[in-house]
Amino acid sequence: MPTMNIIDAVRDALRLQMRADARVIVLGEDIGKFGGVFRATAGLFEEFGADRVIDTPLAEAGIIGTAIGMALYGLRPVPEIQFSDFIFPAFDQIVNELAKFRYRSGGQYSCPVVIRTPVGGGIRGGHYHSQSPEALFIHTPGLKVVAPSNPYDAKGLLLASMRQNDPVLFMEPKRIYRASRGEVPAEDYEVPLGQAKVVRAGAQVTVLAWSGMVSIAEEAAKDAAAAGIEAEVIDLRTLMPFDIDTILASVKKTGRCVIVHEAPRTCGFGAELIASIQERAIQYLEAPILRVTGLDTPFPYSLEHEYMPNANRVVSAMRQTLEW
Repeated sequence: MPTMNIIDAVRDALRLQMRADARVIVLGEDIGKFGGVFRATAGLFEEFGADRVIDTPLAEAGIIGTAIGMALYGLRPVPEIQFSDFIFPAFDQIVNELAKFRYRSGGQYSCPVVIRTPVGGGIRGGHYHSQSPEALFIHTPGLKVVAPSNPYDAKGLLLASMRQNDPVLFMEPKRIYRASRGEVPAEDYEVPLGQAKVVRAGAQVTVLAWSGMVSIAEEAAKDAAAAGIEAEVIDLRTLMPFDIDTILASVKKTGRCVIVHEAPRTCGFGAELIASIQERAIQYLEAPILRVTGLDTPFPYSLEHEYMPNANRVVSAMRQTLEW
């Protein structure tokens, strides 16, 4: 079984689906001959040509608007937004058009667009290349939001996303694009959307994370284990729809929960998870649910590692729940 990083896995998924389905088109800034700023589309232009691997102008609203038109006329476009920070010029196209076509047409039209975009900090990109805007899109009915944390899931989730008949926002953790490596089957497979994964079993506290924060949660769980704390780490993988059943099963077992996300704290997705857990399982909780998050500030350039959650902060939150 080959070893891949997340970039390799994304490229492999795109190549497999483009070979299997001639309706799949990729488009975006520098994704053709250049192969993308992170090289996720390297080699696709040479194999599939300019009609299916399309370099676009620097115009995100135009990229997504074009993809919507393609989808409505029978194609299955996979546009790339070069950084998630650049997605905001296309916000109206995504929220008011893409997400609503099935509803506004009474189910007559689907709009199978998969938007790929790198998210998060860790590359010294500053406030225009480091944001995590997932909560804005989770809040949009009609969109599915996917956030893989490793190469195996990246390939399987992307293949599953490209076979959906509804729009998907596929958010890739650029900090670990190449750092996260693992065995990935060369053949076709899917990781179903809407299913979380227990990546580490434990009995005392549940830790929920996604995307680049899963590795932080796992590091914290290992550190906590040295102090006798058994943490159960869950990788959500899909943020909308999220797997509430797996979350509740873990929280009912441990009685405690810590949520880790890189986005700012206020109105981040962690707040929705807290509400969803407490509405269904408050009688099982032994302590308040805590969040370890980014700060309510623009993402800093020189102090990004002070901004981003780390293992020490997560272990501290675990201890706080256990000492309540």
